[in-house]
Amino acid sequence: MNAAFPNQPGTSGRKPLTLLIAAPRGFCAGVDRAIEIVERALSRYGAPVYVRHEIVHNRYVVDGLKAKGAIFVEELSDVPDGVPVVFSAHGVPKAVPAEATARGLEWLDATCPLVSKVHRQAERQLEFGRHIIFVGHKGHPEVIGTFGQVPEGAMTLVETVEDVASLDFPADAELAFLTQTTLSVDDTAEIVEALKARFPNIAAPKAEDICYATSNRQAAVKAIAPQSQLVLVIGAPNSSNSLRLVEVAERCGASARLIQRASEINPAWLDGVDTLGLTAGASAPETLVREVVDALTQWRDVEEHTLVTAEEKMVFKLPRQLAD
Repeated sequence: MNAAFPNQPGTSGRKPLTLLIAAPRGFCAGVDRAIEIVERALSRYGAPVYVRHEIVHNRYVVDGLKAKGAIFVEELSDVPDGVPVVFSAHGVPKAVPAEATARGLEWLDATCPLVSKVHRQAERQLEFGRHIIFVGHKGHPEVIGTFGQVPEGAMTLVETVEDVASLDFPADAELAFLTQTTLSVDDTAEIVEALKARFPNIAAPKAEDICYATSNRQAAVKAIAPQSQLVLVIGAPNSSNSLRLVEVAERCGASARLIQRASEINPAWLDGVDTLGLTAGASAPETLVREVVDALTQWRDVEEHTLVTAEEKMVFKLPRQLAD
């Protein structure tokens, strides 16, 4: 345990627990915007409002919007005629809004602007005649959406350094690379280094594609994990940025567990734990953080500390249909 956070004797005789809470944590500007788009659409159009794919990867958030009248579907074909539809924060292939327009549907795009920036970069690299190497996780909605911005065959996915080694392009090929916004900063740096070593002329994005929120949350975990025996990450199993936080904590030498709600915590996990780290993925609301803190106080005398590694003030504009 770090001497900067000494435990104070508990008044109840229970073993004290130092709780280090990471900051930044939880909702990012893109998630805030996506949720507000669904809520404003419900207010403007009335229920039901359809949402293609989970608006963000968090069951608590999705269930809350369902209770207000949002209906979540996987494909546009599941949306009936005459109702508004929202596209998730992860982005969608170009064919999806085109189909919605052809059907006369009122649609709202909740794609995170930082994901949209990657989409525009993909189009630009295509105009330059470059084949795009995309660093990401196969099957993730953001990857599917980004691949859907360019013609089939114009982009190749790599997930690991080993994938880079197996690429079948000449060293002087006209290539560019882009990345998913929610990747491990450290893993991605290794993959990019491998790409540049194999293809010295590969074009890089003007700015890093991994979003500020992903980078900030990983840096915050690096601040708390070395001082913690266990780190709890609040997030969904299908949340890329949350899974990366677990990996970052483990690389710092701490045990780490991904949980969706406080009810998933096994008190036995706290055996031998004097200092516990806590953070939340970019799709997890602060309500769930406080829920976990409250649960911990049932078992231990908790001394809470927040470690701030960055301040976030990013705000994104709403779609024009909802801007007034």
